[in-house]
Amino acid sequence: MENETAGNPMSELKWTKKTTQKIADELNSIGIRVGKNTVGTLLKEMDYSLRANSKKNSNGEKKLSAKEKKDRDKQFIYIDNLRNVFTIENKAVISVDTKKKELIGNFKNAGKVWSNKEQRVNDHDFPSYAIGKAIPYSIYNTNLNRGTVFVGTTYDTPNFAVDCIEKWWLKEGCILNSTSRKVLILADGGGSNSSRSRVWKHDIQEKLCDRHGLSITVCHYPPGASKWNPVEHRLHSEISKNWAGKPLNSYETVLKYLRKTKTSTGLKVNAHFVRKHYELGQKATDEQMASISIVRHDIFPNWNYTIKPR
Repeated sequence: MENETAGNPMSELKWTKKTTQKIADELNSIGIRVGKNTVGTLLKEMDYSLRANSKKNSNGEKKLSAKEKKDRDKQFIYIDNLRNVFTIENKAVISVDTKKKELIGNFKNAGKVWSNKEQRVNDHDFPSYAIGKAIPYSIYNTNLNRGTVFVGTTYDTPNFAVDCIEKWWLKEGCILNSTSRKVLILADGGGSNSSRSRVWKHDIQEKLCDRHGLSITVCHYPPGASKWNPVEHRLHSEISKNWAGKPLNSYETVLKYLRKTKTSTGLKVNAHFVRKHYELGQKATDEQMASISIVRHDIFPNWNYTIKPR
C-alpha cells in the first residue's frame, strides 16, 4: 500500500488509487482469504477514507486528455519500480518539496489545542505585521522514515532547493548511506524543483554530482499529482498536525515544533535554520546547460533523468 498512497499535507486524510476489490484480489493471490468489505473496514482502521467530489477546480483549469491520464499512470508505475530497485539495493530514496510558507508573528494558526484560556492573536494576517516568513524545504528519507527540514527566510528558488539537499547529504545522507553514491530524488513537477528548471539541473550537477561524486536520479510527479509525493502525506501532514492551533511567533518556535514532530510509526524530524539570502531570477546559460552530464530516461525523458559527475 505504501507506494499506492496519497494524502493531504494539511490533515490526516489519505487515500489509495486501488479499489477494495483490487486489494482483496491481491491478498487472495498470496493466500490471504478476504472480501472487499473486510478490506474497506481495515482501510478505515488505517485512517484511509472514501473521497467524495469536491468543488475546488476553477472553470478555466485545463482538462486532461485520455492520453495525458494514461501518461500519468505510466509515470506512477515507473516511479514505483525505481523506488523498489533503489530500496532493494540499499540506495537513498528521498522525497522533496517546499511546505506551505508561514508568516512569523502572532497570527492565527488553523486547528485547536487544549488550553485553560484562549490564545489571543492578531485580527488580521497582514504580511506587514510579520517578523518575517518561514520557507520550509523538506527532505523525507522514504527508506528510514526520517525527515529533515531547512527553514529559509527569503525566496523558494532552485538554488535554495539544491543547497538544502546538499546540506542534507553532508549532515545525514553521507552517514546514513555511506556505501552508496547514488540517490533517487522524487519531486513535484513545478516549484523550485521544477522539471523545467534549468537552474535546478545545473545546481544538481555542480553542487551534488561534481562536488560530492554523486549520481542523482530525479523522477518528477506529473502536473497536479503532488499529493502522491511521499513527503506530503508522510511528513508535511504530521508537521501541520503538530503545530495546529499554535501561533508561530518566532523562528525558534517553528524549529521547535518541527523537531518535536514524531509518530507512532517511528518518524523523526531534524530542522535547521538557513540564514543565506536568495535572489529571484537566477538563470543558467546555454553553455552551462550543454556541459551538464545528463542521461534522460527512455520513458518521459523530461520527467526522468540521471545526472552524473563530470
